Amino acid sequence: MIFSRKRDSGRHAAPRRERDEVAQYDDVEDVVDDDDAEQGPWDISDAPDGFGGLDLGSLHVPVPKGVELRVQADPDGQIQQVLLASGESVLQLGVFAAPRSEGIWDEVREDIRKQLFSDGVAAEDGTGEYGPELRARVRTPDGLTDIRFVGVDGPRWMVRAVYQGPAATDPTAAAPLDAVLHGLVVDRGGAAMPVREPLPLTLPKDLAEQAQAQQAAADPVEEAAPAEPRKPAPAGRGGQAGTRRRPSPRPRRG
Repeated sequence: MIFSRKRDSGRHAAPRRERDEVAQYDDVEDVVDDDDAEQGPWDISDAPDGFGGLDLGSLHVPVPKGVELRVQADPDGQIQQVLLASGESVLQLGVFAAPRSEGIWDEVREDIRKQLFSDGVAAEDGTGEYGPELRARVRTPDGLTDIRFVGVDGPRWMVRAVYQGPAATDPTAAAPLDAVLHGLVVDRGGAAMPVREPLPLTLPKDLAEQAQAQQAAADPVEEAAPAEPRKPAPAGRGGQAGTRRRPSPRPRRG
């Protein structure tokens, strides 16, 4: 009889105490539930085969059933914001350059805390699936909203995930958005970048062309002012627009 044990939830996840023997099977060498498999965010060099997801350049984003992906991009297809919505909850994703030697989430987390404090918001420390988190309640045009900041340090990158709404406090509401984070793949690239610089995110070509077409349709077309009519040139022989005739030279005196 072989006993299976609960594995850690991912190569970047915070250590979690293993459970005691959770199941018993006959004539089975190893049993692994779907929840036992390692999960991301992944570096593209370590990602499972066939990981898929929408290719946004530095991020490959899975979109589970029932989750809506929203991106804010400029006319050139450069993405400023990546949001995923599930019910009344939203997950905002960002990815940033980091040094090769150490992670930056601890430093970034303290900067977020200071920014919240300067805005009159007290942040609370918490511990989640990926380690230290920040939690707060902020005022929005729709009223008070819970938010939760999660950071994942990877090789030369850091993913920042911000849960907003019920998913910030309710694990059940967070589950569909957690699946996005678990399947996220980061393509850092080899270019040198300043630490904490956002990694470039771009729309796929077909979506970029669609966005440009929508932008062009939404922009009002300015009506050009009518050009002032030109005065017709004096007519020459045969009704043609001619030039002024030169005067005949004066006759010379003998």
